Amino acid sequence: MTRWTNWAGTATASPQRVHKPRSVAEIAEAVTDAAVDGRRVRALGSGHSFTPIAVADSDAVNLTQWTGLASADLEAKQVTVRSGTTLRELNAELDRLGLAMTNLGDIDAQTIAGAISTGTHGTGAAFGGIATQVAGLELVLADGTVVGCSAGRRPELFHAARVGLGALGVISTVTLQCEPAFVLAAEERPEPLEGVLESFHDEADTNDHFEFYWFPYGRNALVKRNNRQPAGTEPEPLSRARQFVDYRIMENTAFGALCRIGRTVPGLVRPLGKLASSVLSAREYSDTSHRVFVTHRGVRFVESEFAIPRESLHDVLGELRALVPKLENPVAFPVEVRVAAADDIWLSTAHGRDSAYIAIHQFVGMPYREYFAAFEKIAGAVGGRPHWGKMHNLDASVLRERYPRFDDFLKVRKDVDPSGVFTNAYLDRVLGPAT
Repeated sequence: MTRWTNWAGTATASPQRVHKPRSVAEIAEAVTDAAVDGRRVRALGSGHSFTPIAVADSDAVNLTQWTGLASADLEAKQVTVRSGTTLRELNAELDRLGLAMTNLGDIDAQTIAGAISTGTHGTGAAFGGIATQVAGLELVLADGTVVGCSAGRRPELFHAARVGLGALGVISTVTLQCEPAFVLAAEERPEPLEGVLESFHDEADTNDHFEFYWFPYGRNALVKRNNRQPAGTEPEPLSRARQFVDYRIMENTAFGALCRIGRTVPGLVRPLGKLASSVLSAREYSDTSHRVFVTHRGVRFVESEFAIPRESLHDVLGELRALVPKLENPVAFPVEVRVAAADDIWLSTAHGRDSAYIAIHQFVGMPYREYFAAFEKIAGAVGGRPHWGKMHNLDASVLRERYPRFDDFLKVRKDVDPSGVFTNAYLDRVLGPAT
């Protein structure tokens, strides 16, 4: 058996069989062989989910040999990409074609299938998560059949599978609606938290992509405003030296050192947090969109994130700010706040409502359970929906109340996987038993 561990070390598995298909036929063969013998199958992405959503105890489908663009329609600005392709690889391919994703999160290590299946998103009041850019999907179902779906073809499967948690089949290809490559102008600077909160909704509405990081023991937030530039704008990126100092040294090496000190001597976390907040630097630059959206994350952490109604942001943040000083264990990592537009995807965290996202983190190896559980309760009071790939304790009985199309999703699941070939313990908890 091959032992598998996710990026954060919060989930491990020792699957009995690991398949590495190089074609759709080989994916179908792996699924069919397992189903006939009554075994379960999970597709492996790149392990960037903090939950055990990808854990495979029986059969794992490793898609690292199934990558790259399958086709591109430059006139329609659509590409079809194999499911094991990472966002980093995809962005490079799109660059070569003069195309870009409309929006991205701040990490690009995920596979495209894993990113959409867990509801990965970026920020922007007028933009949805990555799954809203999906124009079509091809899946291998539990009986080995290969089916395509889109808004006009098997629409119910499409509404379910865009954020499908890997519960409906193994995604083989994803067709994405892209747009012409564009430049983002980035402005990143520390600002007093109180002012950021006061102007939050105006900032979110007047900037294309707005977010901020709150450092729990400091007075400042790191605010990021990314705005689209007219076609033909020449990028003016940071120098390589400035990138190295700001992103590699300050945001990773130095910040990681502070976290390690705090983990060893917890009493230093609060003063170190104030220090980190006070030494934040400002920078302005512009670059190709994905180089602005994505940042390097070299310091490992654990994370919980909830989507809440946007109008509830100040109430939730107010309770979170009151909570942090009362915790038994201090918090070494900042809180990230983003926004997204409502969408119609059944299990999207932004389904049917404009949303704010609050993500809390803790440095790996430091206590987090009290913090995460208390935050979950605060977010839950306003109907918060947990990111499917980030840590939470909710089960199907609670989640059914927070997703209007939850039972519609389960109906599609029963139709395409009646025997529960694609389930695991995490899905049994969040969706209920498959059979």
